[in-house]
Amino acid sequence: MANQVPPQISEGTKITLDLKTIGMIVGFTVSLSSMWFILKADIARAMEMPEPTIERIEYDLKDELIRETIMTTQEDVEDIKATLAKMEERLYELSQR
Repeated sequence: MANQVPPQISEGTKITLDLKTIGMIVGFTVSLSSMWFILKADIARAMEMPEPTIERIEYDLKDELIRETIMTTQEDVEDIKATLAKMEERLYELSQR
């Protein structure tokens, strides 16, 4: 093997690109820069927007939903207790025989 010198890039180096490749590079650069500026604008607009406030109606509806869920759960627990009491009675009767 002979010592091969890697190619040197300098002012005299010639690079050939077809028109399609140049167009793709330009299109990619334009789309990337437009996305960057749109993102910056969206961030600036979001920083200026006021914080959402919880209105009294929303608070009342959430409170009502929570209370309703608790009452439903309480009714379910009472039903389970009643069923358990019946099962205990039947088990006691069966053990007495």
